[in-house]
Amino acid sequence: MSAATTTTTVELGELTFDVDITGPSDAPTVVLLHGFPESRASWRPVTELLVAQGLRTVAPDQRGYSPGARPDGVDAYHIDHLVADVVGILDALDLPTAHVAGHDWGAIVAWALAAAHPDRVSSLTTASVPHPGAFGWALRSDADQQQRSAYIDLFRKEGTAERVLLRNEANALRSMFGTAVPGELVDVHVELLTQPGALTAALNWYRAMTRDMDAIAAASVPTTYVWSTEDLALGRAGAEKCAEFVSGPYRFVELDGGTHWIPEENPQALAEAVAAQVRSQP
Repeated sequence: MSAATTTTTVELGELTFDVDITGPSDAPTVVLLHGFPESRASWRPVTELLVAQGLRTVAPDQRGYSPGARPDGVDAYHIDHLVADVVGILDALDLPTAHVAGHDWGAIVAWALAAAHPDRVSSLTTASVPHPGAFGWALRSDADQQQRSAYIDLFRKEGTAERVLLRNEANALRSMFGTAVPGELVDVHVELLTQPGALTAALNWYRAMTRDMDAIAAASVPTTYVWSTEDLALGRAGAEKCAEFVSGPYRFVELDGGTHWIPEENPQALAEAVAAQVRSQP
């Protein structure tokens, strides 16, 4: 039987975030941060497994994805704002601390959150994207990663990226998921990102990237990093470098043969990684 999910809104100043909350209110809470070009729905397969293990999950559509939280301008999507949103959601839900899991861009936000607010993060589980310091090193030093990340140049081109991804009924956007993501979840993601202004807002995460992301401090909280060997966007060099950017207890989980879309494709392994971190904390 599927766990019951409550969809609520969290107001942070002028922004309103759509948030799915699943599981008992007195259970340990895991905040789930989605990536691009996804939505909070990407965590549904993982949520059911986590709740079955006695946990509570909080999954927001992040800045630019929630219809009520799409401010104009690239500067509004700097990593500092993305981190502040998560802190605001924790505050609004009366959560002094929570376990945090992030995938893709959600992983970057999770890494930055743990660095800036370690007192709010009980444990950290990231999927696909290593610590930004490790990714930045790979992007500068590893030819393989440079080739894998060539798409970022397109995403940073305002207008051009939107035209490429949305033409022919968003065919290019849909094709990014390959066959790894169930069609019903692809439909949810694409429906959200084809709303007026949504894709531009989501792409502004890429356009707001600056080199100071490389300077994000090492994670001092208990951390698990999950990476798939067939991830087309993130190569082995950065994945293996990640350990150097964690000063706390660290575990590296390598998924043989999996693709980039870990929450939807391999929810069991990701849920096990998150739950193991929760169980290991006092």
